[in-house]
Amino acid sequence: MKISLVILALGATIAGPALSAPKVATVRVSIGPDLAKKTQTLDAREFDYLTRELKRSVEKRLDRSGALDPAGGELDLVIEDARPNRPTLREMSAKPGLSYQSFGVGGARVSGEYRATSGARTPVAYSWYETDIRWAQYNGTWSDADEAFDRLAVRLAKDEFGAH
Repeated sequence: MKISLVILALGATIAGPALSAPKVATVRVSIGPDLAKKTQTLDAREFDYLTRELKRSVEKRLDRSGALDPAGGELDLVIEDARPNRPTLREMSAKPGLSYQSFGVGGARVSGEYRATSGARTPVAYSWYETDIRWAQYNGTWSDADEAFDRLAVRLAKDEFGAH
């Protein structure tokens, strides 16, 4: 019993620093040029929603992990691609055969860069797309994109900034 407690304590000591994210003072989110061109499907309201949700997810997760700090670096994220689970309002108005009952799989791809206060730069790249359509019928318009944002936020809070 004593040996296992020592091993657990030692493991927590060793793993602790590796699982803490660099301090982040500012999170900025923008829409990538390829996604911005999808104006037949998306409009300013959709872009605002996506940027707001990614920023909210990342800031919330970093705050929980103690990595959101005014003395930290800057995290710039770019939403390169986002696929909705349901037709957007713009898409439904352009294609009369669509309804909100139409559904499919979605997800998102995000890139960016973390700039530490020391000047060091670390690239960020993440994408996640649902592959099982069975769950899509229960989702809202951006459910899978929100899931991708949440998964990215978890990785950032664990200091997993690399490509995944």
